[in-house]
Amino acid sequence: MQISLENTGTLERKLTVTLPASRLEDEIKSRLQKLGREVRLNGFRPGKVPMSVISKRFGAQVRDEVFEELVRDSFGEALRKEKLRPAMSPRITPVSDAGQDQLAFTAEFEVMPELEAIDVSALSIARTEAEVQDVDIDNMIDTLRQQRKSWNRVERPAAEADLVLFEHSAQAGDVRFPVEGIERAGTVIGSAALPTEFEAALVGMSEGQDKTFDIDFPETWPQPELTGKNATVTVTVTQVKEGALPEVDTDFIESFGIENGDVDQFRRDIRANLDRELGSALGARLKDEVIKQLLAAHSDLEVPASLVEQETQALHRREQERRQQQSAEAGAPVPSVDSFRQQAIDSIRAMILISELARQNSIQLDDNRLRDRLLAIATTYEQPEELIRMYTSNESMMQRLQQSVLEQQVVEWVAEKAPGPISKRSFDELMRPGTQAEAQADA
Repeated sequence: MQISLENTGTLERKLTVTLPASRLEDEIKSRLQKLGREVRLNGFRPGKVPMSVISKRFGAQVRDEVFEELVRDSFGEALRKEKLRPAMSPRITPVSDAGQDQLAFTAEFEVMPELEAIDVSALSIARTEAEVQDVDIDNMIDTLRQQRKSWNRVERPAAEADLVLFEHSAQAGDVRFPVEGIERAGTVIGSAALPTEFEAALVGMSEGQDKTFDIDFPETWPQPELTGKNATVTVTVTQVKEGALPEVDTDFIESFGIENGDVDQFRRDIRANLDRELGSALGARLKDEVIKQLLAAHSDLEVPASLVEQETQALHRREQERRQQQSAEAGAPVPSVDSFRQQAIDSIRAMILISELARQNSIQLDDNRLRDRLLAIATTYEQPEELIRMYTSNESMMQRLQQSVLEQQVVEWVAEKAPGPISKRSFDELMRPGTQAEAQADA
């Protein structure tokens, strides 16, 4: 086998592989002879089908299969000899003028960039630390109680936190909503599900009471007839309901799968779930910090255009799907494909840097961490065994999980080699970003 390598760009390569044509013809002949011994055709005894019939019936198919396998195997051998790492599958082109006794093809592809040893010692990786406290468990129990709140009808004016059911219509200039009749709705006062002025108007209203008031509907209002418009709204309250929270008793605890209804076990289970959430959030923040600094230190790293294009299209497609699933954004125009290109470049650069750090420093996948991650994911499902079977039987899903675990190992390795400032946060600050407390902590 003869190999000729040409650099057609910084990362572009053109590989020409030349083989004796006899390799192809000998393998085709061998396959056809085997078919002759095995194939069954009407009018012929098993093993007695003439080779001319076999060749006419199966020759083209066998030639294509053998050629494809020969190209694949010889291309892989050439890559190993030249120590090349393709970024994506090559574009294969047969060479038509190779000569009667030779078989040749060209393979055009991009290679992964060759990086010198990546030095992370100059980085300073900021860490965030947080712990689950008893107050966080109390807050989660309150949240669970809110989710199971019951509503009891009351005969008094509506107040904050009450559920108010009402009928309404709105007139905005010449536009009426609905066009005929009334619209029925309900809201919890203080939930911000309705404009502030709307909720304020409901406060103090009793069952059967009418009220008319003017409000400005926001630009995000779902009914296009009222979006961004000033309207006169007429409301009739049909029911006022007061919320009642369940007691944290045996029945309440047992409803979460704790058979003995033990409150201490209930709190332990909640703590374990919060610890998992917190660990995931801290890991994500650390990964973001490491990648941000790696990208800043290697902003000139050239990456394969084919990978960038693939990632750009994937990001654009995911944004389209996200907007279709979000009713508030349904129909909103998706940014152009090119607007995702820089994000794609950064993503590919990060992937290359993380992979190179793992390779250069012999960081191997930790099977124990992989098992723990899979179990942690499974425990969030009603039937954990089914999810585990799904992962273990799906090679693609398992590969993505393995890659994620290995990436986190590399991130932690970088953070250990380049320690930086440590900030302490409460669970609430960390899990509810954008709060005033977090803003003050960042300052």
